[in-house]
Amino acid sequence: MRRFYIWFDLAIYLAVYGYCLRQHLPGWQYLAGMFVGAVGFALWLTARLQIGDSFSARPRARQLVTTGLYSKIRNPIYVFSTIGLIGICAAMRWYVFGAVYVGFLSLVQWKRAKAEAAVLEAAFGDEYRKYRAQTWL
Repeated sequence: MRRFYIWFDLAIYLAVYGYCLRQHLPGWQYLAGMFVGAVGFALWLTARLQIGDSFSARPRARQLVTTGLYSKIRNPIYVFSTIGLIGICAAMRWYVFGAVYVGFLSLVQWKRAKAEAAVLEAAFGDEYRKYRAQTWL
């Protein structure tokens, strides 16, 4: 099931990104937004691959991933998916939709991150607290 999620997310991202590429709006804002969207997506995909089998739809404590992007950021999937979304919304000039959706998504991700942190702290205790003190977000 975990592999399904990454392919599903990948398909949705490619469909949206492909749509945006076909629109090709004039100006630097489009180019900058599409670049930020691509970088955000690439880093999101890297984080998804680095978390490996520890990824799950519901918070679970399989192992504590502390390497790669996870050595600096506790929730790189959330951070980079949001950056990618902001880039795409800026490129397409979807300001209202982008603001509402990014706000909603940030709230959902913040709640998920809190739940995940509680699960990881309960499972890994001091090891997780030390990791949390050394990483951002």
